[in-house]
Order: sequence, then C-alpha cells, then structure tokens
Amino acid sequence: MASLSDSVAVLKGVGEKRLTALNKLGINTINDLLTYYPRRYDDLSLKDLKTAVDGQKVTVKGTIISEPTVTFFGRRRSRLSLHLKINDDIYTVTFFNQPWLKKQLELADQVIIFGTYSRARNQIQGMKILSGERNDTYDSIYPSNKEVKQNTIKQLVKLGFDTYEDQLVDIIPQSLREKYRLESFHDTIKNIHFPDSPIAAKKAFRTAKFMEFFLFSMKVQLLKQTHRKPDPEAKITYDSKLLDTFTQQLKFKLTDSQQKVVGEILADMAQPIEMNRLLQGDVGSGKTVVAAMAILAAISGHKQAAIMAPTEILAEQHANTFAKLFAGLNVNIALLTGATTGLARKAMLPRIADGEVNLIVGTHALFQDQVDYHDLGLAVIDEQHRFGVNQRQALRLKGHSTNMLAMTATPIPRTLAITMYGDMDVSVIDQMPQGRKPIKTTWIPSAKTDSALRFVKKQLDLGNQIYVVTPLIEESEAVDMKNATAIFERFKAIFEPQYAVGLLHGQMSDQEKDQAMQDFKNNQFQVMVATTVIEVGVDVANANTMLIFDADHFGLAQLHQLRGRVGRGSTQAYCILIADPKNEIGKQRMTAVASSTDGFFLSQKDLELRGQGDITGNKQSGMPDFKVGDPVGDLNILQVANQEAQSITIHKNWQKKPENVQLAQYLKYNQTITTD
Repeated sequence: MASLSDSVAVLKGVGEKRLTALNKLGINTINDLLTYYPRRYDDLSLKDLKTAVDGQKVTVKGTIISEPTVTFFGRRRSRLSLHLKINDDIYTVTFFNQPWLKKQLELADQVIIFGTYSRARNQIQGMKILSGERNDTYDSIYPSNKEVKQNTIKQLVKLGFDTYEDQLVDIIPQSLREKYRLESFHDTIKNIHFPDSPIAAKKAFRTAKFMEFFLFSMKVQLLKQTHRKPDPEAKITYDSKLLDTFTQQLKFKLTDSQQKVVGEILADMAQPIEMNRLLQGDVGSGKTVVAAMAILAAISGHKQAAIMAPTEILAEQHANTFAKLFAGLNVNIALLTGATTGLARKAMLPRIADGEVNLIVGTHALFQDQVDYHDLGLAVIDEQHRFGVNQRQALRLKGHSTNMLAMTATPIPRTLAITMYGDMDVSVIDQMPQGRKPIKTTWIPSAKTDSALRFVKKQLDLGNQIYVVTPLIEESEAVDMKNATAIFERFKAIFEPQYAVGLLHGQMSDQEKDQAMQDFKNNQFQVMVATTVIEVGVDVANANTMLIFDADHFGLAQLHQLRGRVGRGSTQAYCILIADPKNEIGKQRMTAVASSTDGFFLSQKDLELRGQGDITGNKQSGMPDFKVGDPVGDLNILQVANQEAQSITIHKNWQKKPENVQLAQYLKYNQTITTD
C-alpha cells in the first residue's frame, strides 16, 4: 500500500549513494520530498530588454549570429561567448564555467536564454539555456548541495508527485479550510512546486504555513493534555508553616511578583496533576529563591527534589547557595556532576536511592542510567534553554509522577512563547528586588576605546573586577571583529603585572572553563577576557564592569544576558558597549540596550528589528524546526492556527468527529515535535 511515509528509495534513480545524499538534506520519506519547498522562483516569461532594469534576471529569445567560442583560464575556469540578435538589437551573451553548453549552441539557431542583464555593457550573463517548447513560466529553485543538484531535486519532486498524487489527502478539517480559504493539500503541493503564476505560489505557501503551524499546535495541545492527566501521585501535601518560617528567616523581603509566582507554583504542586511550568525572570529578579521555596515544599511533603544546571560550576554555585538558604532545616544536599567519580559517587548513589539525600543538585549526570531516586517529586531545570526537550524529559522520567519547573533568564515575548513553550504554563517575575541598582550602560564608538580603558583602570584601582567580551575566539579574515586572543594579549600588555588577565572561550574543555571561572571568582585574576561562554555563568559579586567589543554583532537579548553577569554585588555596576553599527537599525539597537534594563522590552525590540534568531539563539534547543512558517513574520497565522488547535482539542472526543478523522490519524503516527 503506497504511503507518504515510504522511503524516497522507492523512486526510480534513487540508489544507496543518492539516498545518503538526500538524507543529508533532510529528505528521508516521500512526504519529506514533497514538502521540500523551493526557496524562490525564477520568472521564465520572455522579457523586453528595452524595459528591463539593470541587473534584472531576464528570459530572452533570439538568433545566434556569431560562432560560440570557449576561452579557458586557470584550471577550471572558462567563458563561453556568443552574440545574440533580439529583434533588431545585438547583445553579447557569456556563460561562465559551463563549457559543455557549447554543444547546445550553433550559429543561426534560435535559442531561449535565462540570465542577468547588464544595461551598461549591453550584455547578458547567462545562467541556463531553456528548451524551445516550454510550458513552465516559473522555475522552482531549491536549496541544494554538491551531491544533489537542482535538476535532480526537480526530477524527483515531479516523479514523487506523479506517483503519490492520490495519497495527498486533506488533514486540515474542511470547516477550517473553508473558514480561512485554504487550498487542499493536493493543490498546495502542486502549486508550490509547479505554479502557473506568483499569485498561485503565494496562495499555496499561505496554506502550507497555516498547516505547519496548525499541526505543530495540535501536537503541543496533545502533549499538554498528557502532562495534565489526573495523577494522584503528583500531588504534594506540603508544610505551609515551614514555608512561612523560611520566608521570615530570609534577609530580604520577597517582591510582590515573587510572591505571586510562588503562589502559582505551590497551587500547581497541590493539584493531583503533574506541574509543567516555566518560570521566566529577568537577570537578577530572584528566581533562585522562588525555586528554593518550591524545593522546600516538595521536601516537606516527603519527596525528593533535583535541580539541573548546564555547567558543573553553576551546579556547584547552586549547591552552596541552597546550603546557606536551608541551613538549620532538614535538607540533605548532594552535588552530582561529571566530576563526581570514584568513591564519592559510589557512596552517594545509595543515599539518593534510599531517600536519605532529598535535594540532588547537578548537571546532565542527574539522569544517567545508574542514578536511581527514591521518590523524585520535583525536577527544576535551570537555564532551561541550554537543554533539549529530550534531556528535560529524561530527568522527569527519573520519578513516577514528577512535577517540572523550568527556569529561564532569557526574556521571551509572548509572541514566541506559543512556539517555544506552548505545552507549559508560564509564570513571569516582572519586578526587580528593592535596593538593586540598575546597571549603567553606555554605547561608544571604537574610536573612544582609550577612554573606556581609562575607566576600567579606575575600577580596578578601586578593587573591582572586569569582564571583557568579544564575539570571536581567533582572528578571521572574513570578518573584521575584535577577537578574544588578540584582546587577551592587548590587555595583558596594558594591565599586567599590576592586574592579572585571564582568558575564557568555547574551545576550551569544560574543565578548563570551570577552572578559569573559579579562578576569576577567587580574584586570582582581575580581568576576564571571554566570548559569550559567560552568558550563563557563576555570580562574581566583585565584578562590577563589563566591556563588550563589537556589541552590534550580538542580539539585544544576548547583550542583556551578558550584562547581567555584573552588578551581583552592592557596588554600582557598569556596562560599556563598543560598536560602530553600519546602518540605522544597528544604531537603534545600541540605543535601545543603552537606554533600557528591561529584558522583556529589549527582546520585543529585537524581535521587531531583527527577528527571532536573536531572541532564541540560532541553535536554540527546543525551538521548533519550521520549514515554511516564520513565527515572527507570520505571527498572525501562528496565533490563528494555535487558537484553532485549542478550540478542537478542548472537546473530549474530537478525534471521532468525521472531519477530524484524517487529522487524528496523522497525529497518531506523528506525535513528535521536531526541534533543531
């Protein structure tokens, strides 16, 4: 029985070698092939060069009036030249590095050529020769590589469509297709790959975007429902008096925002349903003490709690912080990381398994096979964007009915929360603790770097420590940016031997990174030259100044995150952005970050000015891998698709409704959310 889930290997011309090459492009099944969409279209309709714009891609028809000649220069470089008469005008046509085309060109032949028109030179730089009997007016151009050429993809898409046309059944319910004037799945695929006009392609892409967002939202809703199934084991009966005592003993008063968020988390934990909550809070807003209250609540309900951090040094910092916060309370803490080996690990694992240890702080080591828990009631994920969906789930599955609290300091606008955290309830700390001084941020051009260095020297003389951040590790010929190794040498020359300078970058081993941060924390060196590795890092209370070179090469949310590394102590903190933005948008971005310390405002601004990559990081774990939809540019479609998915899944037996049968069938076999 033919199915869209068939391997592309069933198609004629796809042998083992070609299959491997197609797999590298993400094409494994027929469905993958038919949803491998063109990145653009070439308009192949004939153009009148009298009205053509200089540099425009054109299709022209004319007669060859000179013998085509090929000139070779260098090892693999060549130029094929000829003269073409179009109406009464004569044009020079050149093809670079395609000497084989000469066989298709003969004196006095009529030919159709597609290429780029140069009005000044009266010349066409040819790209391809088109056959005389053409029906296609628009040519689909696909992402390709050296192993799989354009023509191969086109031929396979055509063969796949012709062979599996009958399998292109509609998954989107008819009522939605009528409501939003969407095309059938068959017509969408046909008009994307073989459009008659730009309008036909645009309409088809609109349907493809809705379909992609809608199916994603359906999967998210089903995921949310599985997390929210009644589960008596998930309910934690905690000691509210103990929590009151804990807050009274704190050296500071919780903000109204912290109290609200704690209330939301405790209400979840008291329900017979697994909690799946995201805690968003700006840098320094006090997420750790909120997590501490959730952990204490779980422990007071005779459960174990675990908190997972992305690095060993951050896990160690958490262990020390919680040891101080829980001093005098019945909390037994264990630190479990990759560095916990030998006898220490051997002694620790049985204590975790029998419940003697009730708070386990660690890294990825927390969900290793050998680690067994007595009764894991709460899993806290710190800097959750550093972990993939599967890693978060692996820790959760270490318990039977584990409540999940994920935390992030990356401020994400509501617009992106749908796609990134659609299956989670969201709590936001939107208020900073009293008495915390805002970081003073200044933007200067690189010509004024010397004044920044004088300021750094002044801060060092006052006994403070300095972060110096740069985007690159080593010099790159392609990009003229300051680099960590060069700046490291420069700062050593300026400040040593009076002040020690350290270096930290992503190519160092985890052990080397942790050692460098530990040395900086212990004030063994006073200046830390680093790449964005320090974006998520330990608190160094004595570091009050940050210098960021080439600041315009970072996203605003990232700059804000980096800036949050300083100002952890009681002294006034400073951040100096050194940047020479090339355009108006770049200047607006620098002005925005220099004038605001509100992470949510900055992330929204970045979204408006540059797009989602800067909010989430291009390689954001857990970010949906959409083929055609852009959660920022196509936000309206995303929101509508999300609302429709919610309104369908809210009904108990939605799968049994006749118009939902194909949708339910599809989701049964495609429940996984693909992330990059």
